[in-house]
Amino acid sequence: MKRDDFLKHVAWTGTGIAWSLSGTGLFSAGALAADGGISFVQISDSHIGFSHPENPDVIGTLQQTIGAINAMPVQPSFVVHTGDVTHLAKPAQFDTAKQLLGTLKAPLIVLPGEHDVIGTSDAFFAAFRRSDAPQGWFSWDQGGVHFLSLVNVFNFEIDGKLGTEQLDFVEKDLAAQKKSTPIVVFAHVPLYALFPPWGWTTEDGSRVLAALRRFNAVTVLNGHIHQIVQHTDGNIRFATAASTAYPQPAPGTADKPGPLKVPSSKLLSVLGYRSVEIARNAATIADHALQA
Repeated sequence: MKRDDFLKHVAWTGTGIAWSLSGTGLFSAGALAADGGISFVQISDSHIGFSHPENPDVIGTLQQTIGAINAMPVQPSFVVHTGDVTHLAKPAQFDTAKQLLGTLKAPLIVLPGEHDVIGTSDAFFAAFRRSDAPQGWFSWDQGGVHFLSLVNVFNFEIDGKLGTEQLDFVEKDLAAQKKSTPIVVFAHVPLYALFPPWGWTTEDGSRVLAALRRFNAVTVLNGHIHQIVQHTDGNIRFATAASTAYPQPAPGTADKPGPLKVPSSKLLSVLGYRSVEIARNAATIADHALQA
């Protein structure tokens, strides 16, 4: 992807601007739907344990994010954290993160990021293991939507990888769904080739995308790259999320990915969370910065 094309897909939003992702495959500005359906919130990349100049208070920015979500007049059906909960996968970092995330009013779903499985995934699963997902991936139906939560982070800092067992699960799971059912997929690393030179892709993600192509409306949400990128491929819409900790450079604008220092007065404007509402088979996304 050329830099100019990439920048067209980037949108930091501090005022809750929404994009409607409908079966047409087009984005359109609009208000959040209020006619039923299901709503949820995505947060990502809190990196508890990070203590560098790019953000010396990641606990504080996560607390601010949680406060904003808890202050929503209508609480979401759930909050999903799409990975890199911690920075170095230390048990103490997971303890802190679990305490903070435990103050959310809404139910919580947590995916691992590659920073959560450094050396071993034991600490992550000790903090956030689900009884119905011993290996981390699972699916469920809620509000007329079929949800898939995937794990693609065990190829640390190289690129995303799902593995044959998980891919077989995905294909079997999706084969049982009707074409008209709205599908929402959560992952940490992008499933498509967003920027392979930096590992911002999933090497075996094409099998998932092939299984998703027959559906009328698919929304794929991930974290990992610490910036908002919207991309559409047929009826599959991809949206990466802002971090609650620090931004990263746009692809190709630095030697490598990593924490990006911005003026302290601007930091909160590039951190935030995402609200999503699905009604009548259309997903409406609104990205909210911690400060306009």
